[in-house]
Amino acid sequence: MTKPTRTPAELRNMFGENLRQLCRRYPSISELSRRLGINRTQFNRYLSGESFPRPDVLDRICSFFSVDARILLDPVDKIPVSDQILSGPVLGDFFGPNVSSLEEDEFPSGFYRFTRRSFVNENKFVLGLVYVFRKDRATFIRGYEAREAMRQQDLPDDPRTREFRGYVTREDDGVALLISRRNAMTFSFNYLARVASFENNFWVGYVSRSVREPDTGHRITRMAYEHLGRDKATVYKTARHAGFLDKEDLPPFHRRLLRPDDPFR
Repeated sequence: MTKPTRTPAELRNMFGENLRQLCRRYPSISELSRRLGINRTQFNRYLSGESFPRPDVLDRICSFFSVDARILLDPVDKIPVSDQILSGPVLGDFFGPNVSSLEEDEFPSGFYRFTRRSFVNENKFVLGLVYVFRKDRATFIRGYEAREAMRQQDLPDDPRTREFRGYVTREDDGVALLISRRNAMTFSFNYLARVASFENNFWVGYVSRSVREPDTGHRITRMAYEHLGRDKATVYKTARHAGFLDKEDLPPFHRRLLRPDDPFR
């Protein structure tokens, strides 16, 4: 049986209702229309069902909300989103755009130098390098485990095995990072909050790893992040010295933030 043809007014109303539902995830329509690059008056016409967007504007709207052009035809909550777990109907209000859309001034893109106490040798500290980047309005992180740490655990130290990636979300007064090695070999949860510094480029918090309770060592410890941006000289220097350090060899402000003589609680 042929599906009844809907009038242009019915299609505009469907799109307007879908757009209003998608916009509920955002506290400010003015800010949302600015981020979309759409005049606020015109955006209100879309919301009220008075107007359709041009194809290029529709593509921009669909890309921003991670939906497809079916929002012109069907209720948005009926459109399958199996490939959008975090922004789908079950978790959208908890892990969706309001949480995952981090602004650059909250947690900038670029390279970061991080330090923490080693999980495999509590008398040593780890210096590492990660890269934070944006894609489809989400914030991601990528880096590599230290070769020496992999060798101490009798694990391969090739780049593919050492690589980890993660997802960054907003927290009440900081950011949270969920990070995994390939094929979910290990997970870690990181919490970071910005601290006062000369260039406003330091964060401190903690990292916990998803392993069974060890007989020795730790599963959680303090961590410090320093934003390097794209300063090639500092990035290359960090990459050359990445790995295990003694307490005395930690960068001075990192050592102050990590408080190595003060047990983590």
